[in-house]
Amino acid sequence: MKDSWLSGDSYEYFMGRWSSLVAESFTDWLSLSPGLEWLDVGCGSGALSEAVIKKHDPEKVTAIDQSAGFVATAQQRLGNRADCRRGNAFELPLEDSSVNVAISGLVLNFLPEPEKALSEMKRVTAPGGSVAVYVWDYAGKMDLLNYFWDTAVELDPRAANQHEGRRFPESNAAGLKDIFERSGFVEIETAPLEINTDFPDFGDFWQPFLGGQGPAPTYVLSLDESDRDKLRHALSERLPIQADGSIPLVARAWAAKSVVNK
Repeated sequence: MKDSWLSGDSYEYFMGRWSSLVAESFTDWLSLSPGLEWLDVGCGSGALSEAVIKKHDPEKVTAIDQSAGFVATAQQRLGNRADCRRGNAFELPLEDSSVNVAISGLVLNFLPEPEKALSEMKRVTAPGGSVAVYVWDYAGKMDLLNYFWDTAVELDPRAANQHEGRRFPESNAAGLKDIFERSGFVEIETAPLEINTDFPDFGDFWQPFLGGQGPAPTYVLSLDESDRDKLRHALSERLPIQADGSIPLVARAWAAKSVVNK
């Protein structure tokens, strides 16, 4: 099953609030000076670019994504504060050494050649600039998705190959450091970024899975109504729902960064 990445609005409804929280943690961790030129690779709905604009007062932000739908959503969100373009992470439409910072959020694990993407980010970053990324800790502390996939696989063993914890076992500090090293970086720094992903009730947890964008919603959309209802009921039984109906969960991302030396 191929993941669907067409509608920025639907993905924003599914993961947007959490993407914004982790993007702010990431930009805080970078702790860079104002007035720099930034590139956001695989910008999605624009959460990371927005965090950069809010926290780092950049001179310029260029945001690139291969999906026209995501580019449109990001441009609408960011307005004239960023230049959002359609582009390929493996052939970035920028000149050599043309930005101070190249970043990518929640994307690298989905790329078939992550080293090639990092090498391109390195190419367009000026000497002394920074390249930095982060990915969800799918095989570790990613409660929202692991509760979903563990339950889905129990009901439908064929879903095992869609389980993001199994698809992306190296989305962690060691995995990111290895990819950076293979891309020619040295003095790589990694860090965990942990956020609370609390839901007021089960409906707030379940509804975003019906939008059809991203691996889990793509899987839900592939089910017939009966199997979808079985999954919904099983999740309602499995999740740690509190007496007031709320569902307290935690998500962790791993970040890595390095300075470009050419």
